Amino acid sequence: MITSTRRVSPDKPEVRIAFSLDDASELKDAENPLPSFPDLEQRLQPVLPCQALKESVEVYKNHCKMAKEFHQVKHEIALLEDRKRQLIAELFEDEKASMEIARLEEEFRVLTEENRTLVTVHSQRTQQLETLRVANQKRQGSS
Repeated sequence: MITSTRRVSPDKPEVRIAFSLDDASELKDAENPLPSFPDLEQRLQPVLPCQALKESVEVYKNHCKMAKEFHQVKHEIALLEDRKRQLIAELFEDEKASMEIARLEEEFRVLTEENRTLVTVHSQRTQQLETLRVANQKRQGSS
């Protein structure tokens, strides 16, 4: 855009004239004349169309639409990757919990077996003690 300010005569106010070599006013007809696509490499950015060619404007609009879709897909991929990381972390925690449960089950099995053994030994010793008492009473009674 080129602008120029001139005073036609000393008693008249300044006159400002503005013009452009490329007709930017027609760009306003496009949906979004200067969209920004930070996800795209510079070489892939949409190039402003030649407004005189209908095909050029259509290509530009299609390019902008594809760039928006690319941005949306890239955003969705980022969300899915975040969700994947969350699921992997949850899976890791679940595996740790499963290993802890297996360890505790094994410890419970060992302790249960040890308890059975101790109950059996206790029962046997109680029986032995009773046998010894009876034998001791018989010996004391016969003396």
